[in-house]
Amino acid sequence: MKYLNPFILCLLSAVTFASTAQALPQEKKLGNIEQVASFSGPMPTGVTVSANGRIFVNFPRWGDKVDYTVAEVKNGRTVAYPNAQVNRLNLSKQSESLVSVQSVVIDPQDRLWLLDTGSIKFGPTTYGGPKLIGVDLKQNRVFKTILFPQEVALPTTYLNDIRFDLRRGNAGIAYITDSSGNGPNGIIVVDLDSGKSWRRLNDHPSTKAVKNFLPSVEGQVVRNRPSANQPSTPITIGSDGIAISADGKTLYYCPLAGRRLYSVSTDALANEQITDEQVAATVVDLGEKGGASDGLESDSQNRVYLTNYEQNAIQRRSPNGAYETLVNDDRVLWPDTMSLARNGYLYFTANQLHRQGQYQNGKDLRQKPYSLFRLRVNAQPVLLK
Repeated sequence: MKYLNPFILCLLSAVTFASTAQALPQEKKLGNIEQVASFSGPMPTGVTVSANGRIFVNFPRWGDKVDYTVAEVKNGRTVAYPNAQVNRLNLSKQSESLVSVQSVVIDPQDRLWLLDTGSIKFGPTTYGGPKLIGVDLKQNRVFKTILFPQEVALPTTYLNDIRFDLRRGNAGIAYITDSSGNGPNGIIVVDLDSGKSWRRLNDHPSTKAVKNFLPSVEGQVVRNRPSANQPSTPITIGSDGIAISADGKTLYYCPLAGRRLYSVSTDALANEQITDEQVAATVVDLGEKGGASDGLESDSQNRVYLTNYEQNAIQRRSPNGAYETLVNDDRVLWPDTMSLARNGYLYFTANQLHRQGQYQNGKDLRQKPYSLFRLRVNAQPVLLK
Protein backbone atom coordinates (compact mmCIF):
# COMPACT_ATOMS: atom_id res chain seq x y z
CA MET A 1 0.00 0.00 0.00
CA LYS A 2 1.39 3.37 -0.98
CA TYR A 3 1.98 6.00 1.68
CA LEU A 4 -0.67 8.75 1.66
CA ASN A 5 0.17 12.25 2.74
CA PRO A 6 -1.63 13.06 6.04
CA PHE A 7 -2.99 16.23 4.46
CA ILE A 8 -4.58 14.17 1.68
CA LEU A 9 -6.08 11.76 4.24
CA CYS A 10 -7.56 14.68 6.18
CA LEU A 11 -9.02 16.16 3.02
CA LEU A 12 -10.56 12.83 2.01
CA SER A 13 -12.10 12.49 5.47
CA ALA A 14 -13.57 15.99 5.24
CA VAL A 15 -15.08 15.22 1.83
CA THR A 16 -16.57 11.97 3.16
CA PHE A 17 -18.03 13.77 6.19
CA ALA A 18 -19.56 16.53 4.06
CA SER A 19 -21.10 13.96 1.73
CA THR A 20 -22.59 12.07 4.67
CA ALA A 21 -23.96 15.28 6.25
CA GLN A 22 -25.75 16.25 3.03
CA ALA A 23 -27.42 12.85 2.91
CA LEU A 24 -28.88 13.04 6.42
CA PRO A 25 -32.66 12.51 6.58
CA GLN A 26 -34.89 15.53 7.06
CA GLU A 27 -38.47 16.07 8.12
CA LYS A 28 -40.80 15.24 5.27
CA LYS A 29 -43.00 17.98 3.88
CA LEU A 30 -46.59 17.13 3.01
CA GLY A 31 -49.18 18.97 0.98
CA ASN A 32 -48.89 21.23 -2.03
CA ILE A 33 -49.87 24.58 -0.54
CA GLU A 34 -49.92 27.85 -2.44
CA GLN A 35 -49.82 31.37 -1.07
CA VAL A 36 -52.95 33.31 -1.97
CA ALA A 37 -52.11 36.59 -0.23
CA SER A 38 -49.54 38.09 2.11
CA PHE A 39 -50.03 40.69 4.83
CA SER A 40 -47.38 43.18 5.89
CA GLY A 41 -49.56 45.15 8.31
CA PRO A 42 -51.41 43.76 11.34
CA MET A 43 -51.67 40.01 11.84
CA PRO A 44 -54.79 38.28 10.47
CA THR A 45 -56.80 35.57 12.19
CA GLY A 46 -59.95 34.67 10.23
CA VAL A 47 -60.60 33.97 6.56
CA THR A 48 -63.69 33.03 4.58
CA VAL A 49 -64.48 32.63 0.88
CA SER A 50 -67.80 33.34 -0.83
CA ALA A 51 -69.52 31.16 -3.43
CA ASN A 52 -68.03 33.15 -6.30
CA GLY A 53 -64.53 33.30 -4.78
CA ARG A 54 -64.49 36.62 -2.92
CA ILE A 55 -62.01 36.42 -0.03
CA PHE A 56 -62.49 38.16 3.32
CA VAL A 57 -60.09 38.37 6.26
CA ASN A 58 -60.01 40.10 9.61
CA PHE A 59 -57.45 41.72 11.88
CA PRO A 60 -58.27 41.80 15.62
CA ARG A 61 -57.04 44.68 17.73
CA TRP A 62 -54.47 42.78 19.80
CA GLY A 63 -51.80 45.49 19.79
CA ASP A 64 -50.86 45.98 16.14
CA LYS A 65 -51.92 49.19 14.42
CA VAL A 66 -55.27 48.22 12.86
CA ASP A 67 -56.81 50.69 10.39
CA TYR A 68 -59.68 48.31 9.59
CA THR A 69 -60.58 45.09 11.37
CA VAL A 70 -62.39 43.48 8.39
CA ALA A 71 -61.16 43.51 4.81
CA GLU A 72 -61.78 42.04 1.38
CA VAL A 73 -58.72 40.78 -0.48
CA LYS A 74 -58.67 42.29 -3.96
CA ASN A 75 -55.79 41.73 -6.37
CA GLY A 76 -53.56 40.75 -3.49
CA ARG A 77 -54.38 43.87 -1.45
CA THR A 78 -56.77 44.40 1.47
CA VAL A 79 -59.62 46.91 1.34
CA ALA A 80 -61.79 47.86 4.34
CA TYR A 81 -65.10 45.97 4.24
CA PRO A 82 -68.02 46.60 4.07
CA ASN A 83 -66.72 50.16 4.28
CA ALA A 84 -64.17 52.30 6.07
CA GLN A 85 -66.75 54.03 8.28
CA VAL A 86 -67.99 50.94 10.13
CA ASN A 87 -64.35 49.88 10.61
CA ARG A 88 -63.48 53.16 12.28
CA LEU A 89 -63.15 52.45 16.01
CA ASN A 90 -65.68 54.46 18.01
CA LEU A 91 -65.97 53.22 21.58
CA SER A 92 -68.65 55.80 22.36
CA LYS A 93 -70.85 54.10 19.73
CA GLN A 94 -69.43 50.59 19.82
CA SER A 95 -72.76 48.99 18.94
CA GLU A 96 -72.61 50.82 15.60
CA SER A 97 -68.97 50.21 14.74
CA LEU A 98 -66.57 47.29 14.60
CA VAL A 99 -64.39 47.06 17.69
CA SER A 100 -62.21 43.99 17.10
CA VAL A 101 -63.37 41.23 14.79
CA GLN A 102 -61.97 37.77 15.51
CA SER A 103 -63.76 35.75 12.84
CA VAL A 104 -65.47 36.20 9.47
CA VAL A 105 -67.66 33.39 8.11
CA ILE A 106 -69.79 32.95 4.98
CA ASP A 107 -73.08 31.21 5.79
CA PRO A 108 -74.91 28.64 3.61
CA GLN A 109 -76.90 31.45 1.94
CA ASP A 110 -73.65 33.15 0.91
CA ARG A 111 -73.97 35.98 3.41
CA LEU A 112 -70.98 37.26 5.38
CA TRP A 113 -71.07 37.33 9.18
CA LEU A 114 -68.62 39.34 11.28
CA LEU A 115 -67.98 38.13 14.83
CA ASP A 116 -66.95 41.17 16.87
CA THR A 117 -65.38 40.37 20.23
CA GLY A 118 -65.90 43.93 21.49
CA SER A 119 -62.55 43.41 23.24
CA ILE A 120 -59.34 45.35 22.67
CA LYS A 121 -56.13 43.56 23.67
CA PHE A 122 -58.28 40.87 25.33
CA GLY A 123 -59.65 43.42 27.77
CA PRO A 124 -63.11 43.27 29.41
CA THR A 125 -66.20 43.92 27.31
CA THR A 126 -69.30 46.02 27.85
CA TYR A 127 -72.75 45.81 26.30
CA GLY A 128 -72.76 46.83 22.64
CA GLY A 129 -69.24 45.62 21.96
CA PRO A 130 -69.69 41.84 21.54
CA LYS A 131 -71.96 41.32 18.54
CA LEU A 132 -72.71 39.42 15.37
CA ILE A 133 -73.14 41.43 12.18
CA GLY A 134 -74.60 40.10 8.93
CA VAL A 135 -73.53 41.62 5.60
CA ASP A 136 -75.37 41.22 2.29
CA LEU A 137 -72.64 40.51 -0.28
CA LYS A 138 -74.80 41.55 -3.22
CA GLN A 139 -75.36 45.04 -1.84
CA ASN A 140 -72.25 45.16 0.40
CA ARG A 141 -74.26 46.48 3.31
CA VAL A 142 -75.11 45.42 6.86
CA PHE A 143 -78.55 43.79 7.10
CA LYS A 144 -78.48 42.50 10.69
CA THR A 145 -76.79 43.36 13.98
CA ILE A 146 -77.22 41.10 16.99
CA LEU A 147 -75.97 42.42 20.32
CA PHE A 148 -75.24 39.92 23.08
CA PRO A 149 -76.61 40.63 26.58
CA GLN A 150 -74.04 40.63 29.36
CA GLU A 151 -75.34 37.40 30.87
CA VAL A 152 -74.44 35.73 27.55
CA ALA A 153 -71.32 37.63 26.50
CA LEU A 154 -69.78 38.05 29.93
CA PRO A 155 -67.27 40.83 30.63
CA THR A 156 -64.59 38.13 30.30
CA THR A 157 -66.04 36.56 27.13
CA TYR A 158 -63.92 36.34 24.01
CA LEU A 159 -66.11 35.44 21.01
CA ASN A 160 -63.93 33.26 18.80
CA ASP A 161 -65.51 31.38 15.89
CA ILE A 162 -68.95 30.57 14.51
CA ARG A 163 -70.88 27.94 12.51
CA PHE A 164 -74.42 27.97 11.07
CA ASP A 165 -77.46 25.77 10.56
CA LEU A 166 -80.04 27.83 8.66
CA ARG A 167 -82.64 25.02 8.71
CA ARG A 168 -83.49 25.54 12.39
CA GLY A 169 -86.20 27.98 13.41
CA ASN A 170 -87.38 30.79 11.17
CA ALA A 171 -83.98 32.05 10.07
CA GLY A 172 -81.42 29.62 11.44
CA ILE A 173 -79.18 29.07 14.44
CA ALA A 174 -75.54 30.03 14.97
CA TYR A 175 -73.08 28.42 17.38
CA ILE A 176 -70.14 30.42 18.78
CA THR A 177 -67.19 29.45 20.95
CA ASP A 178 -66.20 31.55 23.98
CA SER A 179 -62.45 31.07 24.26
CA SER A 180 -61.83 33.39 27.23
CA GLY A 181 -58.43 33.02 28.84
CA ASN A 182 -59.54 34.45 32.19
CA GLY A 183 -63.21 33.54 32.63
CA PRO A 184 -65.84 30.88 31.96
CA ASN A 185 -65.74 29.16 28.59
CA GLY A 186 -68.61 27.62 26.68
CA ILE A 187 -70.78 27.64 23.56
CA ILE A 188 -73.11 30.54 22.76
CA VAL A 189 -76.23 29.76 20.73
CA VAL A 190 -77.97 32.46 18.66
CA ASP A 191 -81.41 32.53 17.08
CA LEU A 192 -80.76 34.53 13.92
CA ASP A 193 -84.41 35.52 13.56
CA SER A 194 -85.15 36.94 17.01
CA GLY A 195 -81.54 37.74 17.91
CA LYS A 196 -81.99 35.91 21.21
CA SER A 197 -78.91 34.14 22.52
CA TRP A 198 -78.01 31.82 25.40
CA ARG A 199 -74.96 30.10 26.90
CA ARG A 200 -74.40 26.35 26.92
CA LEU A 201 -71.70 24.14 28.47
CA ASN A 202 -70.84 27.10 30.66
CA ASP A 203 -67.43 26.33 32.19
CA HIS A 204 -67.85 22.65 31.32
CA PRO A 205 -64.52 20.75 31.56
CA SER A 206 -64.56 20.03 27.81
CA THR A 207 -64.52 23.77 27.06
CA LYS A 208 -61.69 24.58 29.47
CA ALA A 209 -57.95 24.80 28.91
CA VAL A 210 -56.05 21.76 30.17
CA LYS A 211 -54.45 22.68 33.48
CA ASN A 212 -50.75 23.54 33.14
CA PHE A 213 -50.89 22.79 29.40
CA LEU A 214 -47.48 22.98 27.70
CA PRO A 215 -47.67 23.23 23.90
CA SER A 216 -44.46 23.20 21.90
CA VAL A 217 -44.01 25.23 18.71
CA GLU A 218 -40.78 25.45 16.72
CA GLY A 219 -39.18 23.27 19.38
CA GLN A 220 -39.96 25.74 22.18
CA VAL A 221 -42.53 25.47 24.95
CA VAL A 222 -45.11 28.25 24.62
CA ARG A 223 -46.20 29.99 27.82
CA ASN A 224 -47.36 33.48 28.72
CA ARG A 225 -44.12 35.44 29.06
CA PRO A 226 -45.05 39.13 28.74
CA SER A 227 -41.64 40.25 30.05
CA ALA A 228 -38.37 38.86 31.33
CA ASN A 229 -39.16 40.33 34.76
CA GLN A 230 -42.42 38.41 35.19
CA PRO A 231 -42.87 34.71 35.91
CA SER A 232 -44.26 32.70 32.99
CA THR A 233 -47.73 31.16 33.25
CA PRO A 234 -49.57 28.48 31.24
CA ILE A 235 -51.79 29.39 28.30
CA THR A 236 -55.41 29.24 29.45
CA ILE A 237 -57.39 29.77 26.22
CA GLY A 238 -60.47 27.53 26.18
CA SER A 239 -63.03 26.47 23.55
CA ASP A 240 -61.76 27.87 20.27
CA GLY A 241 -62.07 25.74 17.15
CA ILE A 242 -65.60 24.81 16.04
CA ALA A 243 -67.11 22.74 13.20
CA ILE A 244 -70.52 21.31 12.42
CA SER A 245 -71.30 17.85 11.06
CA ALA A 246 -72.65 17.33 7.55
CA ASP A 247 -76.11 16.46 8.90
CA GLY A 248 -76.09 19.32 11.41
CA LYS A 249 -76.67 17.02 14.37
CA THR A 250 -73.23 17.34 15.94
CA LEU A 251 -71.02 20.27 16.87
CA TYR A 252 -67.28 19.65 17.20
CA TYR A 253 -65.09 21.89 19.33
CA CYS A 254 -61.79 21.97 21.20
CA PRO A 255 -59.92 24.21 23.63
CA LEU A 256 -56.85 25.89 22.16
CA ALA A 257 -54.86 24.80 25.23
CA GLY A 258 -55.43 21.07 24.90
CA ARG A 259 -55.06 18.14 22.51
CA ARG A 260 -58.50 16.52 22.72
CA LEU A 261 -61.50 16.87 20.42
CA TYR A 262 -65.08 16.98 21.73
CA SER A 263 -68.58 16.89 20.29
CA VAL A 264 -72.03 17.80 21.56
CA SER A 265 -75.58 17.38 20.27
CA THR A 266 -76.90 20.43 18.43
CA ASP A 267 -80.46 19.38 19.31
CA ALA A 268 -79.49 19.81 22.95
CA LEU A 269 -77.66 23.11 22.37
CA ALA A 270 -80.62 24.59 20.51
CA ASN A 271 -83.24 23.47 23.04
CA GLU A 272 -83.77 26.28 25.52
CA GLN A 273 -86.11 24.15 27.62
CA ILE A 274 -83.53 21.66 28.89
CA THR A 275 -80.88 22.23 31.54
CA ASP A 276 -77.19 22.73 30.93
CA GLU A 277 -76.61 19.42 32.74
CA GLN A 278 -78.77 17.69 30.14
CA VAL A 279 -76.78 19.35 27.37
CA ALA A 280 -73.54 18.24 29.04
CA ALA A 281 -74.80 14.66 29.07
CA THR A 282 -74.53 14.65 25.25
CA VAL A 283 -70.84 15.68 25.24
CA VAL A 284 -68.53 13.04 23.76
CA ASP A 285 -64.77 12.99 24.34
CA LEU A 286 -63.39 11.98 20.94
CA GLY A 287 -59.89 11.54 22.29
CA GLU A 288 -56.42 12.81 21.45
CA LYS A 289 -55.93 14.33 18.02
CA GLY A 290 -52.14 14.32 17.76
CA GLY A 291 -51.52 17.94 18.70
CA ALA A 292 -53.12 21.19 19.78
CA SER A 293 -55.47 23.01 17.41
CA ASP A 294 -56.64 26.53 16.82
CA GLY A 295 -59.24 26.35 14.02
CA LEU A 296 -61.56 23.55 12.90
CA GLU A 297 -63.58 23.05 9.70
CA SER A 298 -65.77 20.30 8.22
CA ASP A 299 -66.89 19.04 4.83
CA SER A 300 -69.97 17.46 3.24
CA GLN A 301 -68.45 13.97 3.73
CA ASN A 302 -68.56 14.51 7.49
CA ARG A 303 -64.80 14.85 7.81
CA VAL A 304 -63.29 17.33 10.26
CA TYR A 305 -60.24 19.43 9.41
CA LEU A 306 -57.96 20.53 12.24
CA THR A 307 -55.06 22.94 12.38
CA ASN A 308 -52.14 21.53 14.37
CA TYR A 309 -50.12 24.54 15.49
CA GLU A 310 -47.57 22.39 17.31
CA GLN A 311 -46.53 20.63 14.09
CA ASN A 312 -47.07 23.33 11.41
CA ALA A 313 -49.73 21.02 10.05
CA ILE A 314 -53.30 20.57 8.84
CA GLN A 315 -55.00 17.28 9.68
CA ARG A 316 -58.26 15.63 8.64
CA ARG A 317 -60.37 13.28 10.75
CA SER A 318 -62.57 10.69 9.03
CA PRO A 319 -65.97 9.69 10.42
CA ASN A 320 -64.39 6.47 11.74
CA GLY A 321 -61.98 8.50 13.88
CA ALA A 322 -58.86 7.97 11.75
CA TYR A 323 -56.55 10.96 11.24
CA GLU A 324 -54.44 11.86 8.22
CA THR A 325 -52.01 14.74 7.76
CA LEU A 326 -52.74 16.88 4.70
CA VAL A 327 -50.09 19.54 5.29
CA ASN A 328 -46.79 19.53 7.14
CA ASP A 329 -44.76 22.54 6.10
CA ASP A 330 -42.40 24.82 8.02
CA ARG A 331 -44.01 27.86 6.35
CA VAL A 332 -47.25 27.10 8.19
CA LEU A 333 -46.25 28.99 11.32
CA TRP A 334 -49.29 28.81 13.60
CA PRO A 335 -52.14 27.86 11.25
CA ASP A 336 -55.08 29.76 12.72
CA THR A 337 -58.42 29.70 10.86
CA MET A 338 -59.61 27.56 7.94
CA SER A 339 -62.35 28.03 5.35
CA LEU A 340 -63.44 25.30 2.95
CA ALA A 341 -64.60 26.99 -0.24
CA ARG A 342 -66.96 25.73 -2.93
CA ASN A 343 -64.04 25.61 -5.40
CA GLY A 344 -62.63 22.60 -3.54
CA TYR A 345 -59.81 24.49 -1.82
CA LEU A 346 -59.17 24.72 1.90
CA TYR A 347 -57.96 28.24 2.76
CA PHE A 348 -56.08 28.98 5.99
CA THR A 349 -54.13 31.76 7.65
CA ALA A 350 -50.65 31.39 9.18
CA ASN A 351 -49.97 34.29 11.53
CA GLN A 352 -47.05 33.37 13.83
CA LEU A 353 -49.23 33.92 16.89
CA HIS A 354 -46.71 32.20 19.17
CA ARG A 355 -43.98 34.69 18.20
CA GLN A 356 -45.87 37.65 19.68
CA GLY A 357 -44.21 39.49 22.54
CA GLN A 358 -46.81 38.06 24.93
CA TYR A 359 -45.08 34.70 24.64
CA GLN A 360 -41.49 35.85 24.04
CA ASN A 361 -40.52 37.93 27.10
CA GLY A 362 -41.98 41.04 25.51
CA LYS A 363 -39.99 40.71 22.25
CA ASP A 364 -41.99 40.61 19.04
CA LEU A 365 -40.32 37.86 16.99
CA ARG A 366 -42.87 37.79 14.18
CA GLN A 367 -41.48 38.16 10.66
CA LYS A 368 -43.66 39.78 8.05
CA PRO A 369 -45.39 38.98 5.85
CA TYR A 370 -48.10 36.79 7.34
CA SER A 371 -49.69 34.42 4.86
CA LEU A 372 -52.98 33.17 3.51
CA PHE A 373 -52.50 29.73 1.97
CA ARG A 374 -54.76 27.27 0.24
CA LEU A 375 -54.69 23.54 -0.42
CA ARG A 376 -56.82 21.60 -2.90
CA VAL A 377 -58.79 18.97 -0.97
CA ASN A 378 -61.52 18.22 -3.55
CA ALA A 379 -64.23 18.51 -0.94
CA GLN A 380 -67.31 20.67 -0.48
CA PRO A 381 -68.33 22.74 2.56
CA VAL A 382 -71.24 21.90 4.84
CA LEU A 383 -74.24 23.95 3.66
CA LEU A 384 -77.17 23.55 6.03
CA LYS A 385 -79.94 25.60 4.45
